[in-house]
Amino acid sequence: MTTLAPSAMAPRHNRLVMWLSRAEDWLDARGRGAWIAAMVLAFIVVWPVGLALLFYMIWSNKMNCSKSGHARLGRRSVTHRSSGNSAFDAYRDETLRRLQDEQENFEAFLDRLRQAKDKSEFDQFMDDRARKARDDMAPQEA
Repeated sequence: MTTLAPSAMAPRHNRLVMWLSRAEDWLDARGRGAWIAAMVLAFIVVWPVGLALLFYMIWSNKMNCSKSGHARLGRRSVTHRSSGNSAFDAYRDETLRRLQDEQENFEAFLDRLRQAKDKSEFDQFMDDRARKARDDMAPQEA
């Protein structure tokens, strides 16, 4: 029986690691859709590989939205690169500030609306409770 020495397996292992690293870089360059397509294809061809790919994607946060490069409107911090056109940059910054203010005003309106609804429901509950207590205290006619 022949056994492979660790040094004989090293080149094969290094080639596999290099291939997997290149495949990961290739998928990363193409975005989240490429990762999903690769996972679905792996599930169709060999389901354990698809399952392993799914676990890897979850473990390595490949599906995390913050790494996708999409700009999101934060509460207070929005940073943008300069487009090279100062007039456009000023317009963009003013528009984003206005939209942020409108969003905050709308959220405040929704909070006031929820509070008014809660107060109305509570007042209705208290009125029903008081009415039931009055009915219970009224003399019973026999």
